[in-house]
Amino acid sequence: MRNPLLNSLVNLRGNGRACVYTEPLWGLSMMLVLPYASVFMLALGVHDVQIGLLATISMLSQVGFGLLSGVITDKLGRRLTTAVFDVIAWAIPCLIWAVAQNFWYFLIASVVNGAWQVTQNSWDCLLVEDVDRGEITKVYSLVKVAAEFSALFAPIAAVLVAQFGLVPAVRILYVNAFVIMTAKILILYRWSTETEIGRLRVELTRDVSIWRSLSEYRGVLPLIIHSKGTIFSLTIAAIVGAVQLVNGTFWQVVINQRLGVPDPLLPFFPMVRSLLSVVLFFTVIPALTHGKHLKAPTLWGFGVYLAGQALLVSIPAPDGAANANTYGLLAGCLVLDAFGAGILYMLAESLVALHVDRHERSRVMAIQRTVVMLATAPFGWISGWLSSIDRTWPFVLTSALLALGIIVTARFWVTTHTEPVPAA
Repeated sequence: MRNPLLNSLVNLRGNGRACVYTEPLWGLSMMLVLPYASVFMLALGVHDVQIGLLATISMLSQVGFGLLSGVITDKLGRRLTTAVFDVIAWAIPCLIWAVAQNFWYFLIASVVNGAWQVTQNSWDCLLVEDVDRGEITKVYSLVKVAAEFSALFAPIAAVLVAQFGLVPAVRILYVNAFVIMTAKILILYRWSTETEIGRLRVELTRDVSIWRSLSEYRGVLPLIIHSKGTIFSLTIAAIVGAVQLVNGTFWQVVINQRLGVPDPLLPFFPMVRSLLSVVLFFTVIPALTHGKHLKAPTLWGFGVYLAGQALLVSIPAPDGAANANTYGLLAGCLVLDAFGAGILYMLAESLVALHVDRHERSRVMAIQRTVVMLATAPFGWISGWLSSIDRTWPFVLTSALLALGIIVTARFWVTTHTEPVPAA
């Protein structure tokens, strides 16, 4: 096949295939409900500042679980850890969200949901440890595409909201997410096998206590501190993570509350963005990332994403419901965000994976994710406070972060291990 991404998709084997091929089930579960998560909280009396606070509390919970993720992943193995903590992090919170009545329900669910950082570590290891290094960017592209295809199911949510109203429909969607996520967990466990490095780490840590394993993090820290590539990739991941946190929490709020987009139409926006992202991943993005030099596409990602956020801020609020001009400008935002968010997600994950020490992947990535989450956590509360003043201000913040990303990439870029070092 001429298209490199299609070629990689067809030729995937082992754990890479299991992880990528089951990812679309995310779309039949959580992606149906995420467009409504924030407005669902608003409908139940949770305020903007509280929504931002919940985002920050969720990040702090992720910090705690993230710190333990390397130890747990090594003790239980990549495969078992992914199955157990997917149940804890997604199946259980979905049931709590389904019956939520006020802020406290969301608080409990946010704390429990923080356990997804454990499975994120183990799932990443399961995904890439048996994959050739040259295929890592393509594998993460496929993961992103698989997740984006989930947007095809967005009309299901829209029909439910139109038929039953916002709150009852979202409760149904959370129950559906519980069922589908449970099925996804079982299928992935059945199709996957423990990685070679995973089996080695399980054997090495069999008689080592969790506390001793945590104390051994001190020996891993120099691998991070003395690696310019790791520090650089952490910085990029933190910037991208903060922007994603703000957008994931308040993008739907601003178009609903400020720009007058009605509730039933909300899921169509992430659907269109996702479909655009899929098209770009099979056309423009492979052309930009097919080589070993990733600096230019990273700069393109930050620049285009910045343009999308700036355009969102500049859209004038209509008198009443959204009009044709509003939808036209939002369409421009979707195109820019589809490219910027898509390529930056893939590159941020790829850069971390390419710079990490292969034999200490789980523990190094645990520390990396903890650092990223600590840096990202305050932006939930900050963006909530900004949104309570003006709905557009969180996106002024993201615009500033993306501009910082351009500066960091241009000034401090570190080549990956697969990039040739330019001659002096």
